[in-house]
Amino acid sequence: MSLERRRELVESSEGFSIRRQCELLGLDRSGLYHEPLPERAENQKLMGLLDREYTRHPVYGVRRMTLFLRELGHKVNAKRVRRLLRLMGLEAVFPKPRLSIPDPVAGKYPYLLRGLKVERPDQVWCADITYIGLEEGWAYLVAIMDWFSRYVLAWEVSNTLESAFCVSALERALRGGSAPEIHNTDQGSQFTSSEWIGTLEKTGARISLDGRGRAFDNIFIERLWRTVKHEHVYLHEFFSVEQLRQSLKGFFEDYNFRRWHQGLANRKPAEVYGK
Repeated sequence: MSLERRRELVESSEGFSIRRQCELLGLDRSGLYHEPLPERAENQKLMGLLDREYTRHPVYGVRRMTLFLRELGHKVNAKRVRRLLRLMGLEAVFPKPRLSIPDPVAGKYPYLLRGLKVERPDQVWCADITYIGLEEGWAYLVAIMDWFSRYVLAWEVSNTLESAFCVSALERALRGGSAPEIHNTDQGSQFTSSEWIGTLEKTGARISLDGRGRAFDNIFIERLWRTVKHEHVYLHEFFSVEQLRQSLKGFFEDYNFRRWHQGLANRKPAEVYGK
């Protein structure tokens, strides 16, 4: 009997607990998963508005974001806005108490870029994840960037925040034949997972982690997200992860090989990186 058929039988049964129904069907209880409903269209619209406002004003917290949505005519309270921001992984940038006390992972991998003069390609790589709204749902974009040249070495999109798509992007970047001396990220679970850390340690790279709540420790990739969203994402509608992926191929090709950067003396990232 197929798993789908078993699920149908379980759902149609009455008078038995879920555990007992699974026993009768010979199905492991852990194999029957609850499938959460997608966010309502209204909430997805609100998340898109929050994403744009956060890109413009990353210092806005729940209170200001609530006022922002209310000013646009949306009847929301702080509790709802807080939940949506957390779902998107967005947090206001401001000094927080007890930032000097690291968690166990940050204690093992401190922030290594403070006062460091970055003066050549592959000296420092960085990575980060950002949220991108779709017509129905949302996606997450990860990018691996060379700090000195701003060259995007690899990127990937996913509809979940599991670490696998981040590790896939990192492995693709490493297949280019280069590896960083230092690799910097925030303390997100994707970048402290055993798979991510293990992949980096094999290269001999020194691992650097931002301080908690300090988004601008990784400033260049934060600027990349602003560019991606204002110059591409906000100009188009995306209906699926695959459509987004195909569209981003063209964007990153243009970003690396045809876009001049004032911070690079009006040169292009690929030119500075040596591609």
